[in-house]
Amino acid sequence: MITGNTEKNIRPPAVASMFYPGGTAELRNAVQNYLSNAGTEEDVPKLKKGETAELRTLIVPHAGYIYSGKIAASAYRLLEQNQNRFKRVLLLGPAHRVWLEGAAFPEADAFQTPLGEITLDKELIEKMLAEFSWISVSDEAHAEEHCLEVQLPFLQETLGEFKLLPLVVGDAKTELLAALIQQFSEDHETLIVISTDLSHFHDYQTAREIDARTANAIELLEQNRISTEDACGAYPLRGALLAASQNQWNVHRLGLCNSGDTAGDRGRVVGYGAWAMTA
Repeated sequence: MITGNTEKNIRPPAVASMFYPGGTAELRNAVQNYLSNAGTEEDVPKLKKGETAELRTLIVPHAGYIYSGKIAASAYRLLEQNQNRFKRVLLLGPAHRVWLEGAAFPEADAFQTPLGEITLDKELIEKMLAEFSWISVSDEAHAEEHCLEVQLPFLQETLGEFKLLPLVVGDAKTELLAALIQQFSEDHETLIVISTDLSHFHDYQTAREIDARTANAIELLEQNRISTEDACGAYPLRGALLAASQNQWNVHRLGLCNSGDTAGDRGRVVGYGAWAMTA
C-alpha cells in the first residue's frame, strides 16, 4: 500500500471485463481455478526438485484468459512456492497501442486491478531512467496496454507483498535490453517476467509449426532466430534470451498451445507458450 501521498497517480485497469473478469471475487476465483487446473507437464516436477535451481525469469502469454490463462498459470503456479522470496517484479512486454522507440515506464505511482493496487518502485525507476537513456516515461504507452495488465492478477494471487517495475518495450536493441535485465540477474528478490504471445493469425497447423520452431529457439537461447512475426514480444524476449545465455540459465518449457486448442476456431489462431528460466 502506498502511504504519504494525498493524490496518488493510479493507472486504472484498461481491459478488466474484456481480457479477464472485472469483479473481484470472480477474478480471484478464475485465477485460482487456472492455477489449480494447470497441466502436469514433465518439466515442472524436475524444476521443483532441482536443489540448486533458482527461478529467475518467466515467459508468459498475454491474451484473454479464456485463450491463454491455462498456459500462463502453468508458469505462475511456480511462484506459489516462492511467494515470500520475490519482493519486486520487473515486467516487460511489447507496445501494442503506441509506437515507441526504446522503452517506457509510466508516470503512475501504482497500478490497479480488481484485486487491489500494486505499488511501483519509484526510487528504482528513477535510478534506471538516469542510467538507461533509451528508457523514457510515458503514461500514454501504458494507458491502454494489455500485455502487462493481464499478468498482474496472477502475480497478486501468487506472490506476497511486492513492488512493480512495468516496462513497455518498443523498438529496442537486444543488447540494451539484455544489459537492463543483467542489472537484476544477481538480485534474488526480483522476478523477471517477459510477456509475449507467439505467432499470429495463421491456420492451426501452420501456427503449430512456426511456434515449435520458436519454442526450439527459446530453449536453445538462440535469440537471433526470433522475429516479430514469431512473437509479438520479440524485443524483450530476445533481450531475456541473450541475458540468459550470458548467465548460462536453464530454460524449462511449461506449456505450448494456440487459441485453436482453447477457445477459438482453427482457421486463424494465435500461439501461446510459457517457460521458466532457472540459475
